[in-house]
Amino acid sequence: MAQLWGGRFTKETVQEVFDFNQSFSFDKRLLKHDIQGSIAHVRMLAKQKIISENDAALIKGGLESINDDAAGGKLDFSDGYEDVHSFVEALLIKRIGDVGKKLHTGRSRNDQVALDMRLYTRDEIDEISSLLYELLALIVSLMKQHKTTVMPGFTHLQKAQPVTLAHHLGAYFEMFRRDRMRLADIRKRMNLCPLGSGALAGTTYPLDRAYTASLLGFDGVMTNSMDGVSDRDYLIEFLDAMAIIMMHLSRFCEEMITWNSDEYRFIEMDDGYSTGSSIMPQKKNPDVAELIRGKCGRVYGALTGLLTTMKSLPLAYNKDMQEDKEGAFMAMDTTAVCLRLFTGMLATVHVNEKRMRDSASHGFTNATDVADYLVKKGVFFRDAHRIVGELVLYCIEEKKGLGDLTLDEFAKFSDIIENDIYEAIDLDTCVRERNTVGAPGIEAIEEAIGSYELYLKEGR
Repeated sequence: MAQLWGGRFTKETVQEVFDFNQSFSFDKRLLKHDIQGSIAHVRMLAKQKIISENDAALIKGGLESINDDAAGGKLDFSDGYEDVHSFVEALLIKRIGDVGKKLHTGRSRNDQVALDMRLYTRDEIDEISSLLYELLALIVSLMKQHKTTVMPGFTHLQKAQPVTLAHHLGAYFEMFRRDRMRLADIRKRMNLCPLGSGALAGTTYPLDRAYTASLLGFDGVMTNSMDGVSDRDYLIEFLDAMAIIMMHLSRFCEEMITWNSDEYRFIEMDDGYSTGSSIMPQKKNPDVAELIRGKCGRVYGALTGLLTTMKSLPLAYNKDMQEDKEGAFMAMDTTAVCLRLFTGMLATVHVNEKRMRDSASHGFTNATDVADYLVKKGVFFRDAHRIVGELVLYCIEEKKGLGDLTLDEFAKFSDIIENDIYEAIDLDTCVRERNTVGAPGIEAIEEAIGSYELYLKEGR
């Protein structure tokens, strides 16, 4: 088919070159946003009397009919078009005649695609933010259920101190809340309209760029036309934010996979989010969690790919920038589906509270509390640390826990330990007494939950 730019050329593009050059196979998903931008553009052209109101109405009606047909699945997206912009324009001219050729007045495909990607990315940011909100709401609900569910906390994958499941979940609430805050920051920073930048140097037509921006819900216009068409830093930021989201999901999945193992048995995955083995009938595999963990690499790759594409480009637009789309679309789709599946998986998981508590009761998770007990009795902390280390070594040799020792055994290491040691190092005491801000004690956790609920109420 004839290209929008064919006038200067005397030969048809080699088919292999056309196939290599075209972007319609993947940028057709921008159709709704391309039409949205075109309608705003044509309204502005009429307002500025660059085209007549009648022509604008005819063009607007034609664009709306294309959008309606696309929504109804009635459009033929077969190959033959270079990009979504030429597809829409050709279809418009076919429907309303030569007046459709006025649509592109005062703009370039450079600022048109820059606009389309901003509109699309803005919607995707809103979608990812909404999915994060749903996950945050679920985490708060689970925290309320498990305020007193004692479990071991770990450092270096070694049992460290007793915490609660609510406390552990709260750490992920904080991570995902920061992810959502990052998205809000990016959205605010990117919400400027590039349309009117032209190919790189603006246009001689008396465009009202601020009017177009307002129609499209932007906070203003990009104030340098070369910047407007030649940078994708907002998309790089979004890919970076999604990479961090996926990293957080991957870490959470790693823990759930571990907790779901027979060695831990802290949780059991729901059948609906598990799969079986083709040869081992007893197997129930956490494939959803594993795939989310694995797909993290895809999003990392998209971020690295776009950074690499952009790193050496001179101003202004270069065809390399067409490479901003496929990886970004894949990353957006991947992050969204992983958030949806992870939320469903977490909502249906069965928590083995007894197993968590039993695990916390072993591994000397209350050793620090013995040291704190000694400090409160007047022992210097460094001396207390040494005494407890010797106590732990003794327990290992005797195959006992700290709470299993008699007062006579304690006395071998410190003569100031009294009967109140047993209450001091009880698991419930160890957790209950930790009520500084951010700690697992019930008061601290309830305060945290209250602040999280307020955030959800205000941040919807």
